[in-house]
Amino acid sequence: MTAKKIRNSRKTIIAVIGGGQCSPEEIEIAEQAGREIARQGAVLVCGGLGGIMAAACRGAKSESGLTVGILPGDDPLAANENVDLPIPTGLGHARNVLVVQTAQAVIAIDGDYGTLSEIAIALKCGIPVIGLKTWSLSKEGKMDNSIILADNAADAVSLAMKYSQQGREGIR
Repeated sequence: MTAKKIRNSRKTIIAVIGGGQCSPEEIEIAEQAGREIARQGAVLVCGGLGGIMAAACRGAKSESGLTVGILPGDDPLAANENVDLPIPTGLGHARNVLVVQTAQAVIAIDGDYGTLSEIAIALKCGIPVIGLKTWSLSKEGKMDNSIILADNAADAVSLAMKYSQQGREGIR
């Protein structure tokens, strides 16, 4: 079976990344993104804790979606209450690699330096990153447009689904 056939026969996995601390507006955006991921039949993966992660999981669960939380510590009970599959890693921030590598596309909402590290990992691995109120990148004073900007949560999920179908080779 070819990689493309395998990819098409499995559920799409979309990562939602963002800060553990965020504004009410960002929480609403993350909940909307989670709801839309579930409506599209995709699996939501995140870091499993609070803030953007908890809001996205809450949104996905409100639409009976499946949520995966890849946790920095050893305790599966540290996951937010809307994580179906908590995966304790004991890896601290290094778990960011696992969050990103699990997904076919990443939606970044807000975020601090941990989110920035996940964005960088995704881009380095050829995984599309859709941005909502998140980091912008520049190199040598010139804007880097590697992050695909979305207007709202539904747009972000639509773009993530579109780019996830192309596979990693399609985004490079």
